[in-house]
Amino acid sequence: MSRKTYTLSAAAFAATAGLSFSSADGAGAFAQDTAAIPVVEQSEATAEELAEIVPEATVFVSEEVVQPVEEDADTSAEDAIDAASLRELIAEVDAPEKLSEQLQCLAGAVYFESRGEPLAGQLAVAQVVINRAEDRRFPASYCGVVYQRSQFSFVKNGRMPRIKTSSPAWDRAKTIAKIAHDGLWESEAGEAVYFHANYVRPKWSHRKTRTAQIDTHIFYR
Repeated sequence: MSRKTYTLSAAAFAATAGLSFSSADGAGAFAQDTAAIPVVEQSEATAEELAEIVPEATVFVSEEVVQPVEEDADTSAEDAIDAASLRELIAEVDAPEKLSEQLQCLAGAVYFESRGEPLAGQLAVAQVVINRAEDRRFPASYCGVVYQRSQFSFVKNGRMPRIKTSSPAWDRAKTIAKIAHDGLWESEAGEAVYFHANYVRPKWSHRKTRTAQIDTHIFYR
């Protein structure tokens, strides 16, 4: 008599794999359930009826994985400006029609303190206001710097005089304020936070470091 061997079918294998062994009752149920599972004689079973688990071979990719990065197409007009001089830059940058409160204060300082000065001198005045706003010793905004008591002689009773807004000087002051605020041109004043006219000699000037003189204004840090 030939010897027969037995194996569980695919359905029986799946059934046994999904059972829980969380309790003694569950273990008993498992034994009872498996007893009812029919077995298939290997000699009579087809290849499709046998459950065979064959792990798939791991495939390693040796090629470099490159994640595409979208290019930033949003480039401001100022980034494309290539001016050979401050005068050229001022001609290429449009004066803003409307100014924020802070830029209004910055442009006002340029207008009243230096509109008769060379362009470099006007930019230097704007730079002083910006430097002060970034210095902990002074107010932290352009308007705070401009309206600080006893700092700018054109401010009277905490107010800025009326500006002739239709004048070329005001358009130029607005443009210079924008250039200074956006950092489009390096000022000769550098890190200066003080300045005075060359026809006066304030006592504090001896205790400061001179950074530049542009026409009638001397700048210090």
